[in-house]
Amino acid sequence: MADLLPDSFVTTPPAAADFPAVISLASGYGNFATPTVAAERAIASIHADQLTPGPVEGLLALREAIATNYHRQKAPQITPAHIMVTPGVKVALVALLKAILRPGDEVLVPTPNWFGFGELITRAGGTMRSLPLDSADGYDLRPEVLEAALTPRTRVFLFSNPNNPTGRIYRHDEVEALLAVTRRYPELFVFSDEIYNLINFSSAPVPTLLAFPDPHGQHLVVNGFSKSLALIGWGVGYLVAPPAVVRAAAGGQFATGAPVPVPNQHAALAATEHSATIAQELLTRLAPTRSLLLAALSALPGVGYVEPEGTYYVFADLRPFLPPAHSATESSAALVAQLRAGG
Repeated sequence: MADLLPDSFVTTPPAAADFPAVISLASGYGNFATPTVAAERAIASIHADQLTPGPVEGLLALREAIATNYHRQKAPQITPAHIMVTPGVKVALVALLKAILRPGDEVLVPTPNWFGFGELITRAGGTMRSLPLDSADGYDLRPEVLEAALTPRTRVFLFSNPNNPTGRIYRHDEVEALLAVTRRYPELFVFSDEIYNLINFSSAPVPTLLAFPDPHGQHLVVNGFSKSLALIGWGVGYLVAPPAVVRAAAGGQFATGAPVPVPNQHAALAATEHSATIAQELLTRLAPTRSLLLAALSALPGVGYVEPEGTYYVFADLRPFLPPAHSATESSAALVAQLRAGG
């Protein structure tokens, strides 16, 4: 997996001697500065001495702004009662999983997937089960494959859209076909990680799960501000769920933590209000480095990849470069050691 290099590598490349021996392309963060509108809003809240912790669910103004954004995405049913602001998206993921998982429950996750899902699912008391997807068909996720993978122990179907790390965007008709399956299993939760929803290099928008009919109250979403809205390091995420699930998650956050600091929430509020502009600026900055990365990978013999439509990543197949070993982990470690040695 390689993420898109910051544009500074393109416009002002350093001398060759300044490069480290190995440059990691695995990070999901660029060199983006905090958007000015967000920084100014946070500073103003500090100057106004708005530091008293607010409600554990998050500031009402922020939750209202998030709900308004969902209304624009054809999800008019979303209200502040459906939303809880969390100290980062990982916390939102764990809070929701803890609220819905029972002993012995499994979480079905299409694979490739974000490497952190497994650990979070385990810590929330569940068991992760992979649903392998294939690059040969562009990581297509067919409804009959999903249905065949469901078992009586499957409590959650968890996917990301756009997918991290493949960059695959699942369109409206594709998601609708999957939900035609899940609606037949009312006890099954459908969980969408939409953290990269505005990092989209295609012409069609990324559909939110919340825009689809949900007669059984199955749909859960997490999102945040560090990927699509450049609030790197501010630690603000949120979850969207039926109000009863939100109340259960809020109870856990109240017992084990604290609300997100108010200045951080004001920064997130400003980013929410200016989300279209901020996201477009990010896409403009990422475009040339995306082209550079795709061209570089295309020039490497034996490397295959599916061109991503979303996220910061290219999920390249580097297996031809892996030395023989007993396991993929050992092969990867040997390749890294070879790179560090300059081989």
